[in-house]
Amino acid sequence: MDVSLFDFDLPESAIALRPASPRDSARLLHIGVSGDLTDRIVRDLPNVLRAGDVLVFNETKVFPAAFTAIRPAREHGGGGDVSVTVNLHKDRSLGVWDAFVRPAKRVRIGDVLHFDEGLKAVVVEKREGGDVSFQFNATDDALLSAFERCGAPPLPPYIARKRAPDGQDVADYQTVYAKETGSVAAPTAGLHFTPELLERLEAAGVQSEKLILHVGAGTFLPVKSDNTDDHDMHSEWFTIDTETVDRLNAAKADGRRVIAVGTTALRALESASQSGTLEAQSRDTDIFITPGYQFQTVDGLMTNFHLPKSTLFMLVSALAGREVMQAAYAHAIETGYRFYSYGDSSLIWKAG
Repeated sequence: MDVSLFDFDLPESAIALRPASPRDSARLLHIGVSGDLTDRIVRDLPNVLRAGDVLVFNETKVFPAAFTAIRPAREHGGGGDVSVTVNLHKDRSLGVWDAFVRPAKRVRIGDVLHFDEGLKAVVVEKREGGDVSFQFNATDDALLSAFERCGAPPLPPYIARKRAPDGQDVADYQTVYAKETGSVAAPTAGLHFTPELLERLEAAGVQSEKLILHVGAGTFLPVKSDNTDDHDMHSEWFTIDTETVDRLNAAKADGRRVIAVGTTALRALESASQSGTLEAQSRDTDIFITPGYQFQTVDGLMTNFHLPKSTLFMLVSALAGREVMQAAYAHAIETGYRFYSYGDSSLIWKAG
């Protein structure tokens, strides 16, 4: 499909730099099966959903994946120390990580970067677009502890260009139910939930299920091709266990609705449903969902508002219809909804 079909004008003022407080006070645009639009608040969810509905949450936990590193002059033939920004985006195991480095021209294969007094990494591979691979001098828990010591919250680039991360982001850029460390970007639909809202949903008879998809920084990469067929989709690791699958399949058999909390949960569910039935799996997925895709498991999606011409706007257009989503986004912009990771939310149902 022509990527320009998913474009729209978004004013800079619509981009949220801080989240709503409290979390569940964010606005919620309810987009019905027929495309009807209703303005609500996230804390309205127990009244919008019905008993028996199933919300599927991504329990991944964000770690401090943004760094400033130094290439010391004494180790590279003089010329002065070089400072670069590093954003990790994929764990290759055994201390090897892929990362985006800026400015990439300042580092070469074999360079040693110092993250602090104890953490160092060697550049072992360099690719286009500032994408490099590092071999760190630590692995596993020791490496994650080092990241916690010297890293910062990995804010999306459209926020990081406006301000530096701070202590408030440590709490703000993490869901209240985060469990397993591994993401370099938050599953931001989940940022709107509070313990109190989760309790109210349970009391209303809404079932909650959990899976893991570790979000990579590739989620922020723009679509550079003119046609969706030419886009190289990033991959992310997910896992969904047998017990969860059995409960979700039982819900589907009962005719109950399955709602993904975030595009990451949706991508995991649909990746695990490619046989036509949801199956327990643990693997990488590079699923790219565009209009025409036949959804196997998901009936609804709660998600924030996405970038123009992004793979995520294509995904929501596949769920509800491109014209419906263009109209919904036009309404959101006109009525002052806040966009992107720290912005407001939407509840979208699969087109009937």
